[in-house]
Amino acid sequence: MNDKELILVTGATGYVGGRLVPRLLESGYRVRCMVRDAHRLDGFFWRRQVEVIEGDALDPASLDRAMQGISVAYYLIHGMKDKKNGAERDMLAARNFAAAAEQAGIKRIIYLGELVNTTDVLSPYMRSRHETGYILRQSRVRVTEFRAGMIIGSGSVLFEMVRYLTEREPIIICPAWYFSLAQPIAIRDTLEYLVAALSTPESVGKLIEIGGPTRLTYADMLLGYAKERGLKRILIRTPFYASLLSAYWIHMLTPIHWHAVLPLIEGLRAQLIVHGDTAKKLFPQITPLDFHTAVRKALGRVLSDTVETSWSDALVNTAGDTKPYAFIVEDGLMRERRTLLLDLAPDTVFRAYTGIGGARGWLYMDWAWAFRGWIDKAIGGVGLRRGRRHPDDIRAGESLDFWRVEAVENNRLMRLRAEMKVPGLAWLEFESIPQEDGKTLLTETAYFAPKGFWGFVYWYAMWPFHAFLFDGLIRQLAGRARMLARL
Repeated sequence: MNDKELILVTGATGYVGGRLVPRLLESGYRVRCMVRDAHRLDGFFWRRQVEVIEGDALDPASLDRAMQGISVAYYLIHGMKDKKNGAERDMLAARNFAAAAEQAGIKRIIYLGELVNTTDVLSPYMRSRHETGYILRQSRVRVTEFRAGMIIGSGSVLFEMVRYLTEREPIIICPAWYFSLAQPIAIRDTLEYLVAALSTPESVGKLIEIGGPTRLTYADMLLGYAKERGLKRILIRTPFYASLLSAYWIHMLTPIHWHAVLPLIEGLRAQLIVHGDTAKKLFPQITPLDFHTAVRKALGRVLSDTVETSWSDALVNTAGDTKPYAFIVEDGLMRERRTLLLDLAPDTVFRAYTGIGGARGWLYMDWAWAFRGWIDKAIGGVGLRRGRRHPDDIRAGESLDFWRVEAVENNRLMRLRAEMKVPGLAWLEFESIPQEDGKTLLTETAYFAPKGFWGFVYWYAMWPFHAFLFDGLIRQLAGRARMLARL
């Protein structure tokens, strides 16, 4: 393929798409990213090397704009897993995408689906992923469909499940799905296949199953991780699948929401293994990593704080699959603003508030933040355990505990949008505003847009507590900024 041709990547803010883009650039391709909110790419190091267009697969007009001049398009769009109409929306998105690609004269679509056994009874999510590939193949555009095993890598759902359960449970009660065979594949191998397809014309029109060389059960994965970490773990087998109960248990014990866990668990009712050697014949240069090597590399990334993307980067949360909110101050929006004038540079103050959360905590009354996270988990929210991708670096679009980073302006501002369950919409914003005398005004503002009567009740019930909590937080941020200035 001519490296001057333009490649479209959808899902560029997601786990796979966010890692695919830099690989394509390294290989010499020009890349256009279609995202629903362009600001969510601002923190990626490759942002200035790609074209970005705002679009939505549910909006045909935006698809037409995104497809102009494109040679090959990657379809990496995942529908919602927590909505009853998710499958219908998946199908509509795929039909819209296929029609727009055909209209634009695109040469090929490359789709990343899931390993499925069509002879088994499929879960709604797995059926949706299977049918998405079928719909894309019905257009006149040629399709290369990869069906991947569970992806393992730093920040992936599977790796985080294995890591947190093994680290936190010395004795693990194992439902029946722990013992279904699977063939997980390392994220780096998945990316290699996706990029190599562009220069492998024989892959056009093919359905290619990809997986690692190791067939093992989820229980084997837990024990394999424990071995890497030098941990002793006892597994107790039970005859029940208990999919929903398992998802809730994992939800409470790990950072992963049960909505994200349930499809993976339901998929393990079947044997998720590769049949045939099509991948090996088409891509003989790729030798997939075994499970233990993949775990070792993923763990190394986590421990060195070099995780590129995370499962939590996607806009899937308890608020539903909504388009990112624009931040608009209007009548009815509650505000609490606190300010401190500091004899420090704006960049130092900026570093202080962009470093909160995760393992560092929230500086003041950490137990209260943890309790709020536990309550959120208990009622089906995301909870506090998602942490943050990096202890200091922050970018728009990623998750930070039970917040989403909505905006980051270098040395100037960070705005967080709440993803915990609240009766309304909530934001927490920090600013470092330079003053004429060389000082910096640190501002901390909480915004709340109540939904209905209970939204107002919630605000006024929490206001006295928030007043105490946020007073302490801004003081601690000032102290952290002074400490950073001395380093």
